[in-house]
Amino acid sequence: MKHQAIDLSFFTMNKTNITLSSPIPNLQLLVAIMLLLSLSFSANSQGKKKEGKKKEKGLLVSDFFPSDSSKVVKLPKVRFENINVIPDYYDATKLAQIKRFKKNKQWDEFMVSLYMYVSKFGINNFIKDMNLIWELARVAEYKGETELTKDLYRLIIKHYRGDLQEALTHYDTITKFERPLYADIEDYYKLVEKRRLIDTLQPPVSILLDMGEGVNSLYDDYGITLAGENDNIVVFTSSRNQDTSKYFADLMGIHEMENIYISEKDDADEWSPAKPFTEMNSQYKEGSPCMSTDGKTFVFARCLSPEGYGDCDLYISHKNEKGEWSPPQNLGEGINSYAWDSHPAFSISEDTLFFASNRRGGFGGSDLYYSVKNSKTGQWGKAMNMGPVINTRDSEVSPFPHPEFNVLYFSSNGQILNFGDFDIFKSYSVDGGWTEPKNVGPLVNGAGSELYFTIDTDSKYLFYAKSAFDNGRNLDLMSFPLPMEAKPNNTVRFSGRLIEPATGEVFKGVVSVIDLDEGVEVSPKILREDGTFEFELIDKRKYLLIIEGDNFFRIEEMFDMEGDLEMEVVAQRIQKVFTFESIDFERNSSRLKPEMENNLHLVIDFLVAHPDYSLKVTGHTDSDGDEEINMRLSQERADVIKKYIIDYGRMSDNRIIAEGKGSSMPIIEEELTEADKSMNRRVEFELFNPDAK
Repeated sequence: MKHQAIDLSFFTMNKTNITLSSPIPNLQLLVAIMLLLSLSFSANSQGKKKEGKKKEKGLLVSDFFPSDSSKVVKLPKVRFENINVIPDYYDATKLAQIKRFKKNKQWDEFMVSLYMYVSKFGINNFIKDMNLIWELARVAEYKGETELTKDLYRLIIKHYRGDLQEALTHYDTITKFERPLYADIEDYYKLVEKRRLIDTLQPPVSILLDMGEGVNSLYDDYGITLAGENDNIVVFTSSRNQDTSKYFADLMGIHEMENIYISEKDDADEWSPAKPFTEMNSQYKEGSPCMSTDGKTFVFARCLSPEGYGDCDLYISHKNEKGEWSPPQNLGEGINSYAWDSHPAFSISEDTLFFASNRRGGFGGSDLYYSVKNSKTGQWGKAMNMGPVINTRDSEVSPFPHPEFNVLYFSSNGQILNFGDFDIFKSYSVDGGWTEPKNVGPLVNGAGSELYFTIDTDSKYLFYAKSAFDNGRNLDLMSFPLPMEAKPNNTVRFSGRLIEPATGEVFKGVVSVIDLDEGVEVSPKILREDGTFEFELIDKRKYLLIIEGDNFFRIEEMFDMEGDLEMEVVAQRIQKVFTFESIDFERNSSRLKPEMENNLHLVIDFLVAHPDYSLKVTGHTDSDGDEEINMRLSQERADVIKKYIIDYGRMSDNRIIAEGKGSSMPIIEEELTEADKSMNRRVEFELFNPDAK
């Protein structure tokens, strides 16, 4: 099963918990809108001077100038409540009214009436009427409706089938200081490895942990669900069974078998050799397993069965008191279609079933749907599309609602930020709607495809299928300590800005955060142009902030999260020659004091991170005492600093030059006070690249 062109014959996913509720209309907003529109009708009824007929050219920035209306209406996120009601919406009268408002440059009335019209869109409108969303985005941008504008441009980027450059340009401009600028993960791990021996921090755990030969094979292994106490059972899909007879394969067109397998964790914490789940497997293709939290209900997909409605259908089986599974039953045409239906995922209460389908009438290649079970009859309701925020013109698969938090994880190749082909995203259920999906970050998503995401009960590990381009195989099942971006409860905002306090200068650098309570990694980010950074973290925990760059000393600072936190971080620029106030030796002494070590470690960190650089340490004394003794003392001070840096930095001796100048190069020629002597009694550091011209 290759994924360059997505093969929808078999994708998979796991158990879940999200409760859907119907959105409640904002009555105050509707009243305000109706009042605004009634005022606009009154103004129009008084008549206007006729204008020459102009060719319709669409909304441009030059079209906007102050209108005769000063009304301001703040509009919320568009709620497309007709998505599962009608296929498309059309009202010629309202469109004519919208056109009049536009012609008369009544931008408030135009925006509100267009907003109301677009909010009634069905799925087909996202194919044939995207020009209306374009116009609403432009007028909203002009009217300062920033949040609405961003939502609309996101919809355009995800659904428009033409040239996206204009929408991308506008969206990039609006979100310039909001977009996550992730650092290059490979470079970050190289940096961690360089400082591993001198750092108090443990290097991050390997990005991918193969689940081993008991689970993975030379064929595609994917579609994992966890079961049993302490998640000690995995149920997954595999194409390893290649024993299909040639006659049957030619008859059914099946040349690669896919079945459901089970593996249990043994006492050594290893996965045992997987065995076929014989109660569910047949001569057809089975996969995409989904088991309820009580282990008594099992839903999966079966493909190419003559009794099915389409290419792949969803089936259900129940376990009785004797531990026996009932024969799998087709879930029926309310859920299944003529096409591909797969990737089932239960809510924890088992009253909602999420799945993926490429049936007609959706937004793209495959969409995510859900069905709600009737509590009285036990029947599953008609499949409902999850809407244009989750679904795109491309493909969404592998839904996984979290078993505790109102978070939906899924895989997509059509969202705004993708690191590879299919990436894993998460979206929060808020007030009956879905928040803009967020990429769970490059610690999980890479250049290949990440599919069939699932999390253990404690939300400490994730399990998913990954297509790595360089492993010579197809999909393998991987596990990985759940990084911060993939956590379901990282909902507090940590932001800050790095500056040089005297000049206000901003720097280029990499910002990383580590959860000290759990040892959880956070994907490193690049400082924005204005020196700002932003992370979403878990509340009530202790963290370590690390900021590194080429022209300032590495910064380490611990902090506690108590709700949203904003921090201004001070950077010390690295000059060609620099000193530290803390490195001030006692009179006639070359002994390092404990308070000197922090600043010496700044120098060590820089040298470890920049192996091309060397360091010259120059010791100076004041004019008191014998000049020859001062020369020897200054050399001893430079030597002791050199030894400290070499020992802790584990670096070669020839990278550090130590030199004593005694009192021969004073900053203040005539020492009149003790402060003058202290200034002359200094150690200077000079960084240089010996290979630079």
